[in-house]
Amino acid sequence: MRHSVSDLTAVIRDRRTIYPKDMSDRTVQRDMVERILSNATWAPNHGMTQPWRFVVFAGDARKRLSDFMGAEYTRTTAPEKFLPRKHENAVQRPLQASVVVALGMARDPRGKVSELEEQLAMACAVQNMHLTCTAYGLGGFWGTGAVATGDGMRGFLGLAGGDRCMGLFFIGYPAVEWPKGYRKPLPDVMVWQEA
Repeated sequence: MRHSVSDLTAVIRDRRTIYPKDMSDRTVQRDMVERILSNATWAPNHGMTQPWRFVVFAGDARKRLSDFMGAEYTRTTAPEKFLPRKHENAVQRPLQASVVVALGMARDPRGKVSELEEQLAMACAVQNMHLTCTAYGLGGFWGTGAVATGDGMRGFLGLAGGDRCMGLFFIGYPAVEWPKGYRKPLPDVMVWQEA
């Protein structure tokens, strides 16, 4: 065995979503964030396109992101669909987490790898981030609402026209007890075929 399957299983099964509102004001250090993102880059990706482009918002930069999120929600939401609670979440979440990582996805310039494959690679990268956060005892939350993934966010991040933002990943120390988890038993979700 190359690594402890027990240790790996423990981290995978301990991973939880912790919302920014449930994060403390304790600062997550830059070296931890860099390890989290470095581990993200080891996700599988077709053709070694490595589509990830991370933009990290920490310290006062979170306020700039917060201002953009509030303005973008207002700009892109029809008045009859505007929800004050959603606007408040858009504004407050960047300020509640110690670090926010925008998940930019750069398209393969050769066009040999489909957008779906690039999206799946980004999802694997986010899982690596989340598992590394768990190992550090940090909370993580992947936000993918319309404001975080729309054209306005792409422009705000300076991504190219064919690229896109796959959401925001919020990182912080939990201010709450680590949540319990549950999954359906494997036989409920698996069909095993041999012939």
